Amino acid sequence: MRHQGDAALDITASPVPEHSTLPGLRLVERLLEGLNRLIVVAASIALIAAAVVLSESVFIRYFLRASTDWQDEISVMLLVGAIFMSAAYVQSVRGHVAIEAVAELLSPSANRLRVLCADGASLAFCAFFAWKSWTLTHEAWVDGQVRDSTFATPLWIPYSLMGAGMSLLAIQILLQIIAEIGRPRGFDHSR
Repeated sequence: MRHQGDAALDITASPVPEHSTLPGLRLVERLLEGLNRLIVVAASIALIAAAVVLSESVFIRYFLRASTDWQDEISVMLLVGAIFMSAAYVQSVRGHVAIEAVAELLSPSANRLRVLCADGASLAFCAFFAWKSWTLTHEAWVDGQVRDSTFATPLWIPYSLMGAGMSLLAIQILLQIIAEIGRPRGFDHSR
C-alpha cells in the first residue's frame, strides 16, 4: 500500500499529481515543478553538508576540546534553508501531514470543500509568514543585524531563506486552489 507521503521521497515522480485544466496555469505549474526539483536536490545536499559539519563539530569539541562556533551557525543556516525551501515541493505532492480518515467519510463535494478550506487557511498562514519574513529580511539588511555570536552571521540570510521558502509554498498552495476550483465537479481524484 502506498501512502501520499511516500511520493515526497521520489523526486522523479510528478510533483503535482493533479494538474490544472486551465491553459495559462499549466505553464506556471511546470515552472514551479522544475524549480521545486532543483530546490529538493539543493536541500538534500544542504542536509548532507549539515550532517558533515555537525559531525565534525562533535569530533572537534569532544576530542580536540576546541571551539566550534562557526559549525553550529553554518549547520543552522543549512537546515533552515533546506526545511523552508523544500516546503513547496512537499506541498506539491501533498506530503504534509493530513487526516485522511475524515476524507473517506465525506461525500466528494464535501471533501472538495474540506480541501479548499484547508488550503485557504494554509495559504493565509503562509502568505502572512512570508510577508513577515520579508519584513524581517529588510530590517536585518538595512540595520545590519547579525547574530550575537563570535561568528556574527548576518540575520538577513536565514530570514530571506524563510521568506523565499514560504513565498514558494504560498504560490504552490494558490496554484492548487486554482486547479481545484477549475476542476469539473464530480472529477474523482485521490488525495
